[in-house]
Amino acid sequence: MRFEIMRLDDIDGTAVDSTVVDAASVNRIVQQAAYTGQRIYIRPADTDAAS
Repeated sequence: MRFEIMRLDDIDGTAVDSTVVDAASVNRIVQQAAYTGQRIYIRPADTDAAS
């Protein structure tokens, strides 16, 4: 399964950038965000668009 991870702006919460990663990478990215204090939003990636 793949997930889209969006980095959010600290001021207004809008998405600054996004990336699509596999499930194995999600934990590492969450750990990095927690360590640096980044706000992120994670949702399942649209599998239809990836085909």
